[in-house]
This record gives sequence, structure tokens and C-alpha cells, in this order.
Amino acid sequence: MSYPGYPPQSGGYPPQAGGYPPQPGAYPPQAGGYPPAAGGYPPAAGGYPPQAGGYPPQAGGYPSAGGFPPAAGGYPPQAGGYPSPGGFPQQPGGYQPPPGAGGYPSMPQQGGGWGAAPGGYGAPGGAPQGYPGGPAPGQPMPGYPGAPATNPSMPAYGGGNPSNPQAPAIPKGFRGSIQDYPGADPLRDVEVLRKAMKGFGTDENAIIELLGSRSNRQRVPLVAAYKTTYGKDLIRDLKSELTGNFEKVALAMLKSPAHFDASECREAIKGAGTDEACLIEILSSRSNAEIHEITKIYKAEYGKSLEDAISSDTSGHFRRLLVSLCQGNRDEREQVDISLAKQDAQKLYAAGENKVGTDESQFNAILCARSKSHLRAVFHEYQQMCGRDIEKSICREMSGNVESGMVAVVKCIKNTPAYFAERLHKAMQGAGTKDQTLIRIMVSRSEVDMLDIRQEYVKTYGKSLYTHISGDTSGDYKKLLLKLCGGSD
Repeated sequence: MSYPGYPPQSGGYPPQAGGYPPQPGAYPPQAGGYPPAAGGYPPAAGGYPPQAGGYPPQAGGYPSAGGFPPAAGGYPPQAGGYPSPGGFPQQPGGYQPPPGAGGYPSMPQQGGGWGAAPGGYGAPGGAPQGYPGGPAPGQPMPGYPGAPATNPSMPAYGGGNPSNPQAPAIPKGFRGSIQDYPGADPLRDVEVLRKAMKGFGTDENAIIELLGSRSNRQRVPLVAAYKTTYGKDLIRDLKSELTGNFEKVALAMLKSPAHFDASECREAIKGAGTDEACLIEILSSRSNAEIHEITKIYKAEYGKSLEDAISSDTSGHFRRLLVSLCQGNRDEREQVDISLAKQDAQKLYAAGENKVGTDESQFNAILCARSKSHLRAVFHEYQQMCGRDIEKSICREMSGNVESGMVAVVKCIKNTPAYFAERLHKAMQGAGTKDQTLIRIMVSRSEVDMLDIRQEYVKTYGKSLYTHISGDTSGDYKKLLLKLCGGSD
């Protein structure tokens, strides 16, 4: 299915006439510049930084006197982020808005929908969604251009933004390959599914067409709608009609994101051996809210906490790494303090390259607790300090599962789409295909950052993900995977 673009909601994006950019006389203030003339911005007495009630604004945006009211649905930031040319100059280092504080209007919350939370899609019940044009999951906030301070004695707000060549450009808007199907009706959809499975033989194409064109929040209710309409279990019917990997993809698509992740963690742990890479992939790429949802579902479904399951199945520093990640307690602020990033880079250097032996617990503490934008700055400072990538240092200092685990966490934080592109390539490379990995990534990223993964895939491997899947899989399994992929590049 080719990517049709994001259908505009009524009154939403793109903005209506009169929205952003501002009309003459609107914000930014004209003559007087920054700091503003009396009565201008910020409104609070006492200058900058503002007192309580000043900037940042409370929920609901910040129209200043004579300013522009944003059109319903908010305005998308221009390329390179806000401010637009002609905006007021910033203090050195720029201002990073704290998450959730006023400012940009949010998309409406959708249970189980996609979100702008770093590295994942929203958990059922609706994690707060991102604003249109926001950063892709796992990516840093756009850097705001700094300008010379008008009052050098004032402290910079936010602590600066790293000049980090490793962070990819921020793509705008929704970056998944599957979106809500306009006017989808669960009762009509289950009728199509029932018809496809009733009688002699199965109409696989009808199932592929329907599942491949509905978003996750439109697919999940089909299970209840099917039982309500026909008094039968949709999952059981699909299992009896479909086989092999095609069946696995179809069933995975009918689970909510957190349910699917919990069942994948279960598969990775149970039985002989552990799929360590799967656990690291899920726990390092999901947001705190998503990890909490996964652990809650895991406990309810399997009668044991995810932490206990991990502890009994792994050991040593690798166990400690996984247990730290499954707490879902990573700092998620976007501000970066460069001086703290330099300190952390020095700590990592002192714990690894600069001593005999390695202090793995220091790596664990920094990689599992610090925010992703802060860690990108740390990796950049580390490279500057000792002339070597952090991954290379980890490979020189560690071995076994803890080495591969730490390297995976670093790669995922540095560039999430590139990390998933590499995982997909390894799953299809060589003799045989790691279908479990292929299915998990295609299903779980189809509404998060599939377009970015496809771009990274072409850039790194010289051929499109679509082409590679076509050559490596076959039949109905291939057709449904290609629906999730969304098109060739």
C-alpha cells in the first residue's frame, strides 16, 4: 500500500487561514525587539527569566496581546523547528520546552494509538500524543538557533543544545506506514472476515486487504465485535483457517502494542535459551509509559512479574542491565546540560578505557537512567574526548551478552530507525530468515517510524526494505508484510 499522506482532520493540520505564520502586527512583537517594550512579552514584571505565571505558558497556548490565536489543531513547525525567521533572539543554548507544559497543542488522546513518546507507540488508554511535526520517536528535539544575549549576566535558559552530528534530521508529522482508515466500521469489517473464512477454503486476499489497511486501534476492537456478532472467537477461527508465518502476522496485528510486546517478552524468556536481543530491543526502544503497560500486562497474563522472569532467566551484569531497563524509569526531559554530558562522558571513560578492567555498573547507571537526548550529547562528548565511538569502547572492554546488550542500547538511543533497519537486515541476511524478529519489528513499528526505517535501510544497504522482503519471503506472508512496509523507496 503506497503511503497516502496524513489525511487532514477538519480544522486541523494544515492550519486554516489566519493561523501561523502570524499576520502583520502579530507575535513576534515589532519595534522594540527583545526584551519587549512595556506590556509586551513576557507579561510578568521582573524581566527574564519570568516570574510565576509568565513564560512558559500554561496549557492552552500563549497568545500575547495582539498575538495570533493558533488555528484549531495547532500549527506545524517550519523546517528546522521554531522560531521562524524573524523570531525573537534566544539566550545562548536556546530554550527547550519542558514536555507537557502548555505550548504546542496536543493531538487528541487515542487509546492504543501512535504517540510521539520517544521510541514507541502509545499504550492502550492513551499516552499523551505528540504535536504534529514533532520529533520522531527516539529522536532529539530540534535545536533552536541561538543569538547573542542582550544581557550577558542572565543565565541561559535550558542549558544548551549539543552540536551533535550523529543525531539524524528530525522528520515531521506522522512517520508510520499505516494510518486510520477513514470511516472504518468494526461491524462491517468482521462481516468481511467472517465471509472470508466461511465455507470451503479461505479468501486470504480479503483478510490481507482488511488487516493491512486498518490501524492498530481499528483492528483490536474486531476481536470483541466478531464475538458479539457471531458468538465465535476471531483468534480461534483465524488459527484454524491460516497457517505458518502468515497466521503469526495476522494474530500479532490483532493485539494492542503493549499486549504484543508482553507476549514477545514471554516468548523470548520461556523455553530453552533466551532471546536476549529481543528483550533489549523492546526495553530500550519503548517509552516509560509503554514499559509500565507491558509489565502490568505481563503480570496479569503470566502470573509473574517481568522483572522476576528476567532475573530467573539471565545472570550477571546482563541481568542488571535488563532489570534496570524494565523499571521504565528513564529521565524523559528534552533539555540537555552540556556540562553534565561532559561529566558523564568522563565517567564512562574512567570506567572503561582509562582503567584496568571495566566498571560495568557505571555504564549501566548512565545508559539506563539518563534521557535519550542527554545520552546523544554524552556519546558526542565521549567521541571528542577519546577519539573513539562509545560502541567501539564497549566492544573492547566487555564481552558476551552484556557487550551485545550495551551496544544495542547505545545504537537504539543514537538513532532508533537505523537500529531497527540493522535488525531487519540481520533477520533476512544469510541462509534462513529470523521470522520472529521480522514480524515483530514490521508489526510494532508500522505506526511509529516505518518511513524512517525504510529511509535508513536504503541509505545503509543500497536497496529498499520492500525489495528485500519481497525476495526473502513468499505467498500471503509476503503480501501482508509488504502491506505493513507500505511501499518501496
